[in-house]
Amino acid sequence: MRPFEYVSPATAKEAVELLGQSWGEVEVLAGGSDLLSLMKDEITTPKRLVNIKGIQDLHGVSAMPDALRIGALTTLAEISLNAQVREQYPELAVAAGEAASPQIRNVATLGGNLCQRPRCWYFRGGHGLLAQKDGKSLVTQGDNRYHAILGNDGPAYFVSPSTVAPVLIAYGAIVRIVGGRGEREIPLEKFFVIPQTEQEREHDLRPGEIVAGITLMNKKTTGLHAAHYEVRQKESFDWPYATAAVALEISGSAVRNARVVMGHVAPVPWLSIDAAQALVGKTVSESTAEQAAQAAVAKAKSLGNNSQKIHLARVAVKRAILKAGGVA
Repeated sequence: MRPFEYVSPATAKEAVELLGQSWGEVEVLAGGSDLLSLMKDEITTPKRLVNIKGIQDLHGVSAMPDALRIGALTTLAEISLNAQVREQYPELAVAAGEAASPQIRNVATLGGNLCQRPRCWYFRGGHGLLAQKDGKSLVTQGDNRYHAILGNDGPAYFVSPSTVAPVLIAYGAIVRIVGGRGEREIPLEKFFVIPQTEQEREHDLRPGEIVAGITLMNKKTTGLHAAHYEVRQKESFDWPYATAAVALEISGSAVRNARVVMGHVAPVPWLSIDAAQALVGKTVSESTAEQAAQAAVAKAKSLGNNSQKIHLARVAVKRAILKAGGVA
């Protein structure tokens, strides 16, 4: 690991003042479970680390009259055990509690999970975010078993690695970002972007900004039914092949509104408008769930070695819908 300067600001304002104006020179240290691995492998070689662990405003879960706020430094373990999260957003508690392993959940933060870099083995092998050589993609020419089946027209083919983002997006989360120009908020689904050049990143996070946390509007009285489903090769610590998170507003027996989000299938968490439209106005059943699942992957395409992910994503969406709708 190369030498670096280490600073520990006490406030978010101090932290953003210590960040650089371009990527790579300065990195933010929260839990460190991803960043330290990247530094050891020299995928990133920052000259300064800004340790934000001491910023108390970024810790914990706080209830507001009509919303729940979760600080970026709240660990996945804390989220999974928090009584308010378990009561109001139970699927978020489940997703956080199933991520990674107990050791990692106790140090990995919400902000870190959202901002972690792709697990693509070409990127982790030092070939860059877009994994190109001589203008050609290493992904399309090589082993792409775990790469994108949606949003994969190029040049990015990695999959978004966040395990909690699909559930948060299904719940309609808003991400809070702090920078030198103040604070801004955007829907979480817009926080993730598909880069077109190596100079871009996969998040709508500008140099000099940090994620402060997320806000969830209180939906206890809206009849929201949510569920998520993961397909893994093994049940213990593993990266999913595909995940699906579903939030349904049900009036009577019919779906009034739906959000269907797939994870680990595209460079961003994939919000499927087609799948949602296939559910609205219908009763959740085996057949309607299958129709929505088919709609979710209708535009999916294999890169050559990952056609199995199309089937697995369809299964994940169908089972999440059935679970949310209370259908065995």
